[in-house]
Amino acid sequence: MYPIFRLIKERICLDRSKLGLFETHVSRHICWPWDLDPWMELNNGRTLTLYDLGRIPWSLRLGMIAPMRDNRWGMTVAGSTPRYRRRVRMFQRFETHSALIGWDHRFLYMQQSMWRGGEALNHVLLRLATTDAKGIVAPQRLISAMGYGDQPSPELPDWVQAWIEAEAQRPWPPMQVASPATPAAPRTDPQTAPKIAGRG
Repeated sequence: MYPIFRLIKERICLDRSKLGLFETHVSRHICWPWDLDPWMELNNGRTLTLYDLGRIPWSLRLGMIAPMRDNRWGMTVAGSTPRYRRRVRMFQRFETHSALIGWDHRFLYMQQSMWRGGEALNHVLLRLATTDAKGIVAPQRLISAMGYGDQPSPELPDWVQAWIEAEAQRPWPPMQVASPATPAAPRTDPQTAPKIAGRG
């Protein structure tokens, strides 16, 4: 189930101060029993869902929502790669950090991470697409609508650029290469097959 009540809590308790374009939004959370997998730790898929609790308030503080509403734009995650390093157990508290990295002609790139006691627990790199009825809206249009004019993106870090290049080589539609066929069992000629003792 989507954590809608936790998202409402984040909205009610949101720090209303405006973030700079590349500043980090920090939110605080608890791993509840319904976030666990069978191994009694924060489920990997739930981790990505809980990142919404940081990303949506981040977009509010950054000033994205109003121009998106005015222009009838949407926002969607167009790709993500998580990395998991430390377990999160039941009732443990942690922080989520959310920040913009930059953009190119199609996507915004941001990163999010979870922390406990100064130690990184996991991290995700995401690309976000602003959309309208015709498809993808150039990120620069959103940045301009947010009041930053023609401000260019900073140069994307090498590790982000490498990820973009790797994604460009990933085939789509996926899984088009057929797996090797399982060899069929050899057929036996009934005329030459050895007879079983005791049978005709």
